[in-house]
Formats: sequence, C-alpha cells, structure tokens
Amino acid sequence: MKLPELKIGSFTAKIPLIQGGMSIRVSTSALATPVAACGGIGTIGGSGIPVPELQEDIRKAKSATDGIIAVNIMYAMKNFHDLVMGSIEAGVDMIITGAGFSRDIFKIGKQYNTPIVSIVSSPSFARLAEKLGAAAIVVESAEAGGHLGTDKPLREIFPTIRKVVSKVPLIAAGGITDGFEMAEMMDKYGADGVQIASRFVLSKECSVSQEFKETYLRAHEQDIINVQSPVGMTGRAITTDFIRRLQAGEDVSPEKCKFQCLKKCSYKYCINDRLVASCNGDVDNGLVFCGANTYKINEILPVKEIFRQFVNDAESVYKENI
Repeated sequence: MKLPELKIGSFTAKIPLIQGGMSIRVSTSALATPVAACGGIGTIGGSGIPVPELQEDIRKAKSATDGIIAVNIMYAMKNFHDLVMGSIEAGVDMIITGAGFSRDIFKIGKQYNTPIVSIVSSPSFARLAEKLGAAAIVVESAEAGGHLGTDKPLREIFPTIRKVVSKVPLIAAGGITDGFEMAEMMDKYGADGVQIASRFVLSKECSVSQEFKETYLRAHEQDIINVQSPVGMTGRAITTDFIRRLQAGEDVSPEKCKFQCLKKCSYKYCINDRLVASCNGDVDNGLVFCGANTYKINEILPVKEIFRQFVNDAESVYKENI
C-alpha cells in the first residue's frame, strides 16, 4: 500500500521520511537537496558552524530544489538563538531542535511562521513540546547516533510517547536502516513517519570524506560504542584511535578552546575539532558518530536509490491503519 504523506505545518512531504541533520558538516546542502528533491525532508546540520556559512548553505539548498529544507540546531549550542534567527532569515522551511529543550523557540516559530520540530526522548518532554506549539515531534531512541537522551530502545519508548501525543505528527528515529523497519514503525507502532541519518552518510551525495564512509563500511557491531561527550551527554560512535586513547585515560584535551561553542562543556576534548577531523578524513584523530545499526549498511548508494529501496520495501508490507 502507498505510504501516506507527512504534513508538518504548511509543508507536505510526499514521502514520510526526514533525513537526520548531522553536524559538523556531515549533512550539508549537498545531501539535503537531493533528499528534498526525492520527496522527503532534507536537513542541514546547523550546529558548530558560523551563522553566515549556515545561511549560505540554506540558500544554496533552497535555490536548488522546491522540496522541503530543514535545519537541525542543538539547543546546547551557545549561539543557538543566532543560528535559529539566521536560518529563518535565510529562508529555511522548518527548524528541528534537540540536545536540550528551549521554550522560547516555539514563540520564535510562531512569530515567523516557521514550524518547529522537537526531538525528545521522554513522554514528559513530548507532552510539553506539543503543548508549547511543536509542529511535529521526533522520538529519538537509544539506537540513534550522536548525542543520546535515553537508554531505552525505540520499540519500547515510542509507544509511551504515542499515548501522550495526539495533535501533531510523531516521527520515529533511531536505528532504522530499511523500508521494512520504516513500515513496521508506521503500521505497528503508529508513527507518522521516520527520521533516518546514518544510512544517508553512505550516500554518494554526502560530502564527508571517503575515509569517514570507509569507517562506516568497516564497522562491526562491537565497534559501535557509547562515549561521553563534553556536552554532558552520552554519544554513540565508531571506535577510532582517538576513542581508544580517550578510554585509556590519555589527556586529549585542547591546550586552548578555539570555539567556545557550547553552553556547557567539560573541555575533556574538543568535540568540534574531533568531528571536523573525521569529516575531513583524519579518522584516527576524529570522532565518528553513527547509529547502533550502522554495521548493517554495506554499500554506498545515490540518494535516489536509497529512497527507491526504502519506499519499495515499505510499501510492499505497509498496511494503513483504518
């Protein structure tokens, strides 16, 4: 059966799939544009980069497609407000935000008619987000990549949040790697759509280095671990030489913080430097965030083919709840 469309605010995605916004410079306009062109929601990772750079990338994406372009901005960023306002000024369609919770963002969204999508990992924050005016809510589980807000798996946490959210779309995120799982979350668990990130790293259009992609391709299940982020949250990543040094207790802290980018930082290591290093190809000294099921992905494909496979597989088993 044909998958339903996903309506968020005044925007309607033909395919109920949001591409997760990955920072720093993992999901740029190079990835978000073809995702939007395929009928999904393409998301630029907006954290950890200068506002002018983010604005330029948003404008680049918006000029290249009529599809939906979002930006993901972590509330943990010190310049969160500037990134939000800069994104709106650049014409972004919607803002997705997590890694903390902002009440003011909903007032800004209402003022500028920009849908706000909240990433949550608990029923209490989901209920609050809906009450404050979220246009949609992403339920992000323990299987997700990057910063984690829970240790509960998707199929455990999603039903508890589904019970308390009824007025806005509810999106499932964390560990989804194929269309069969997409259909399962929508048909069996009542999700209105899914958010997928790691699968799109292994797309031809994703602009990270080949070394970064090879790290994904080589990863075995035991290589994917949880690490402590200087943000103050747990993060999921692939084991690299840097992580081995970190776990061994080696001092990997920077001599001086160059960015001052986070509201709260342990300064145990510079997450900005480590993420950029891996993105640029220095994986040994970098941090490679990934989802729990990344080891299941074994090939690099064009975004268009990823969509084709997801939609075909999902529609082959999807049965609309009536």
